[in-house]
Amino acid sequence: MANGQTQVSAFISDSTKDALEQYAEAHGLKKAFLIEEALLHHLQALRELPLDVIIPARLVVSRGSGKAMLERVTKPRRPTKAMRELFGK
Repeated sequence: MANGQTQVSAFISDSTKDALEQYAEAHGLKKAFLIEEALLHHLQALRELPLDVIIPARLVVSRGSGKAMLERVTKPRRPTKAMRELFGK
């Protein structure tokens, strides 16, 4: 290893590994370069942006919340008067 560099080990999902490898190959980049750039980008966003505008890469919901979301998608509510006015309907 060159001076000023440290090796980091982490477990990642198979799908993330596949996406990393595909992107690196398609763009002729080293995986280590992509990982460092992504980490730097993420850390900069965490420093500079309000936390409420950071969108997590994964959302975890409870079984109950998941059922409620499915219900809303499969059986949407009628739009309110305010919504109809907003969308001009």
